[in-house]
Amino acid sequence: MASPGYVELLRGNRNFRRLFTSEMVMFTGDWFSVIAMFLLAAEATDDSPLAIAGVLAVRSFTFAPMEPFTGMLADRYSRKTLMLVSNVLSFVILGSFILFDVLDELLSVYLLAMLLVVGRAVYDPAQTAYLPNICTDEELLTANALVSGGWSASMGIGAGIGGLVISQYGVETGLIIDSATFLFAALIITTLPQGGPDPSERKSANPFEMIREIVAGWGHILARPQIRRVVLAKGAWATGGGAQIFLLILIGMEAGFGEVAAGIGVVYLCRGFGSGFGPLVSRPLMSDPRFMPYLIGVALCGAGVFYLGVSTFEWGMLTLVCIFIAHGCSGVSWVFSTTLLQRRTDDEWMGRVAGTDNLIITLTMGISTILAGLAMENEMFELREMLLITAGIQITVGLLWLGLATPREREFMFPTAA
Repeated sequence: MASPGYVELLRGNRNFRRLFTSEMVMFTGDWFSVIAMFLLAAEATDDSPLAIAGVLAVRSFTFAPMEPFTGMLADRYSRKTLMLVSNVLSFVILGSFILFDVLDELLSVYLLAMLLVVGRAVYDPAQTAYLPNICTDEELLTANALVSGGWSASMGIGAGIGGLVISQYGVETGLIIDSATFLFAALIITTLPQGGPDPSERKSANPFEMIREIVAGWGHILARPQIRRVVLAKGAWATGGGAQIFLLILIGMEAGFGEVAAGIGVVYLCRGFGSGFGPLVSRPLMSDPRFMPYLIGVALCGAGVFYLGVSTFEWGMLTLVCIFIAHGCSGVSWVFSTTLLQRRTDDEWMGRVAGTDNLIITLTMGISTILAGLAMENEMFELREMLLITAGIQITVGLLWLGLATPREREFMFPTAA
């Protein structure tokens, strides 16, 4: 199906334009806090790799178990309201930590990471399920590419500027800026239409009924080959990618791209712009029946191949180029799998499918991150050796993805490509 261009979608779909604007602001602010938490964890523990990895692991292990529940909420209640509550909650949480100045210990840093993730766990499945409510099927691929590109550009901008701001003005300034972005995003979301189930269809708040709906969502996924395999795509990337996100922090601290905060900002800037650039330029491939069955596997392999370069080249421009391209490949896998899930899932199930998708990737990322942190903490491997191992994992997973796709399975997954 023909997808509109990026400018055409932004001009023609007012609701998407507003949502996109709110997310650009919110996601940019996120990285001020994330970099701040990395630095606070390092300062509290004399640059312990495991403590830094713990920030990412705590976020993942808090996020993952919430996703089946918050995904179910997105199939029960107004998705707009859930996104609004998420931003207001995050604003209150971050503002409270700033007001009471309690971030001088590692435990309080982890607590902040956990509480901010609660808001995000509510937001993500609601947003994924909401997008088909304001976009047509023809618009979804372009919309997801723009959302991914916007998230990635926001990461690049937020990490780059956030690192510089924190280097110059301190951690508290970075946190204050992030708190303001939550409030701004919430104000824009109030202008959007409701999305999700009909408000007149009241559902029981009985906990057992909610659990039954969650289990029914998993059964819905398992019974549908066109959904079942795609919901594993992001988790497949995270087997090596979770560790890589952590290892990028160590590269930023070691490579000499500037002060510590600025160095982390530089490598995360390349990660962010790369993961946005990949989907934006490869959108024609994502709608071509000749490439659709293979695109996720090729993208997984590509991410691993360019991390081989990261592990090999001396720290410098080639390192940044490889990070950029590797995350461009991961962005392609992310956008393509999300679009497929949205197109192949009925609206009444979309929240639970999105929640399961998030559960798999965040749980895998948490495990990958903590294993890499333990290995680095105990000096089992050098940084370059860990990068090489994660690259090999991603290449292997990509080849398995390609090899395990039988002709019948491809027909189920990609009927337009048959």
